[in-house]
Amino acid sequence: MLAGKSWDDWIERYGHSHRHPFNRACHTVGIPLIVLSLPLALAAIWVDNLWLLPLTLFVLGWVLQFAGHAVEGKPPEFFKDWRFLLVGVRWWLAKVRGNRS
Repeated sequence: MLAGKSWDDWIERYGHSHRHPFNRACHTVGIPLIVLSLPLALAAIWVDNLWLLPLTLFVLGWVLQFAGHAVEGKPPEFFKDWRFLLVGVRWWLAKVRGNRS
């Protein structure tokens, strides 16, 4: 899954296209919105009228991601490798824990 690279290698490569403070801020907010939307979307299958919340969170999260990359001037890394979708979550967790990223 990690293609012989450590998580640190993946995070370092991810960081190269996430240097602008606006992009980093957009990802800091947008990634958890997207992640939160997924279990809520699953719950919406069984809970009436819940679908609007996860849909809104998902769309807003992605708008923030692409707005950040527009300012950064670089495409999202997951356009080249889908695994960067998971690396983004790992980057966010490291940021929340106060690790350098």
